[in-house]
Amino acid sequence: MDKIHNGLVAALDVGSSKVCCFIAKVETDQRPRIVGIGQQESRGLKAGAVVDMEELETSILNAVHAAEQMAGETIDRVVVNLSGGYPASSSVGVEVSINGHEVGDADLRRALEYGQELQTTNGHAEPGRQLIHSIPTEYSIDGSRGIRDPRGMHGEQLGVHMHIITAAAGAVRNLATCIRRCHLDIAGFVVSPYAAGLSALVEDEMNLGVTVIDLGGGTTTIAVFFEGNVIYTDVVPIGGLHVTNDIARGLSTPLVHAERMKTLYGHALAASADDREVIDVPQVGEDAQNATQQVPRSLLVGIIQPRLEETFELVRSRLEASGFDKIAGRRVVLTGGGSQLSGIGDLAGLILDKQVRIGRPLRVAGLAEATAGAAYATCAGLLLYAIASDIAVPLDVPQQVKEPGNLMGRMGHWFREHF
Repeated sequence: MDKIHNGLVAALDVGSSKVCCFIAKVETDQRPRIVGIGQQESRGLKAGAVVDMEELETSILNAVHAAEQMAGETIDRVVVNLSGGYPASSSVGVEVSINGHEVGDADLRRALEYGQELQTTNGHAEPGRQLIHSIPTEYSIDGSRGIRDPRGMHGEQLGVHMHIITAAAGAVRNLATCIRRCHLDIAGFVVSPYAAGLSALVEDEMNLGVTVIDLGGGTTTIAVFFEGNVIYTDVVPIGGLHVTNDIARGLSTPLVHAERMKTLYGHALAASADDREVIDVPQVGEDAQNATQQVPRSLLVGIIQPRLEETFELVRSRLEASGFDKIAGRRVVLTGGGSQLSGIGDLAGLILDKQVRIGRPLRVAGLAEATAGAAYATCAGLLLYAIASDIAVPLDVPQQVKEPGNLMGRMGHWFREHF
């Protein structure tokens, strides 16, 4: 199924805190220009998993309808992010015989399909897991490695190294059911940090090594990029909503006020001036306007900082255990709504011992200032994935192997020309 339909491409970011829909027109130079944006509070999703199908369906319908109204268009298919289902990475390498002839598209398709067969038969995929991505990260011919595009070359054996990403099949099916109930076809799933990286990273970061940390409402997802490919992904089941819940419990305040205080007064690192600044905290169950408690800002920061430290320490331990920490280099890009908290880049840098910046959508035109921040990097990246994967491979390649692998390598020329 083609991801681009009648010159339009649509992305649906279904998160634990918000549901966002972008509709873009693909211009003649293949650049996406946003023509419709819809956003709704997410209900029915917790930590990336569906907990109430009817509420989530309503959130999706409202977000898509708002985007369609703004665009003056009707969409029937979307590219969707995936942050739940515990996405997991594995790698597989295969070789196929090419008998000395020139490598063509059919040879690539045969190697990729064989890699997927091994992925399901040699223990790389556990029962109950669904394949989300099979991304070719490196090719080889007769043992000569490091080839980015082998088409046109000659040899006896064609090898391909693939990055496999799977997720819990039940979680994927539940999300797909909610979307299809909204009369939308799913053109493809993309794990959230992969999509965020496509929109927020510059070419040198992708090539030299970088870690993307997408701080969502219910989960924190991780992706490592190297030599133009995503080579590792993982998820930590902690997000911004956990910080909000900690504030609500610690200060005995309603969740809506806890979120407001986090946004207005929250900081990831304590400062000496926090003790001198006092904030008003509305109390749970109190109706009177003056039923508030005054607390120093240091108390609020003292609740926020430990949870964030825990999150980044878990990210660090996952990276170290995976063996990709050194490959990722010393660069970290934070995306997602949680990355907008003041001081979070400094805290991440201290715990991860890396250089940190906040990532924003770089390659999508037509975004207003309010929707051009780190919270919208994933949704913008879904549009880029849809366009890139449609041009990256021959149209006769089966959908399950149509991956925009090596976006900044194999398709680097296209990105440099258009972006």
